[in-house]
Amino acid sequence: MQLGLETCQLCPRRCGTDRRAAAGYCGAPERLAVAAVCIHRGEEPPLAGLVNVFFAHCNLHCIYCQNHAISGRMVNRSYIHYNTLDTLADRIAALLPQSNGLLGLVSASHYAHLVDPLLQALHLRGMQPTVVYNSSGYERVETLQRLEGLVDIYLPDLKYMDPTLAEACSHAPDYPAVAAAALKEMQRQVGASLKTDERGVAFRGMVVRHLVLPGHVENSLQCLEWLADNFPLSTHLSLMAQYFPPKAGLPAPLDRTLTAGEYALVTDRYTALGFTRGWLQSLDAESHYRPDFNRTDNPFEPIP
Repeated sequence: MQLGLETCQLCPRRCGTDRRAAAGYCGAPERLAVAAVCIHRGEEPPLAGLVNVFFAHCNLHCIYCQNHAISGRMVNRSYIHYNTLDTLADRIAALLPQSNGLLGLVSASHYAHLVDPLLQALHLRGMQPTVVYNSSGYERVETLQRLEGLVDIYLPDLKYMDPTLAEACSHAPDYPAVAAAALKEMQRQVGASLKTDERGVAFRGMVVRHLVLPGHVENSLQCLEWLADNFPLSTHLSLMAQYFPPKAGLPAPLDRTLTAGEYALVTDRYTALGFTRGWLQSLDAESHYRPDFNRTDNPFEPIP
């Protein structure tokens, strides 16, 4: 598969846009667009303290995205702070010595062709980070295959097993089938378990994330059941309760946070299915992950 941008086929949309001349479905032009690079506390302990690169634009445009300020087709240019590989590599190289050595690439599928050049630029600066590919799960298998050997840890979402919900929330009724194939490819490359060093810091493997949506418990149960049927029960699973409505006007029930009863139904099924490794969240997590991309130092840290 060609990774060039003349007729972009990087993601499952396969929109065919000549990104040298116009933005693709994702909203991304040919030129790199990164909104923030910061040390991030993360949601999972073995990944806490990594350097995260937040790419602008996205191929899903979920209506409830917490990063909506930078994920849309039209992103305010004031949010874009890095648009060349050199400036991005310089920023990463400055932060890596202060981190745990992990480099997170957040929503990078529409810039997957730049992962190898970015890592080469970091190698020239004496840096060889452990690469964490933080993904929505909506990935083309052929693109992932081109990343084999470059990515050490995959951190995909499994958002939906309900095509109707996937269409309503993310304009992608094919999400369940696409994500199923993508997660299996990630597992083939790095395995289903997460390996950690003597510090407890991850260095290879994968973690599957699932965000429980208010009013859509059945979708969450379907996701857990699919994972139990297709992945080892020792797979590291991050079951997230941090949903909050990031903007006004969302349709009910996405206009509210998760209830304790809803989350309990999902965590009870998680336990009943026999998953043995992973992380749960407290309901107050919804107040801890509210980014402000007006802040260039760290959008996820509260102002003192």
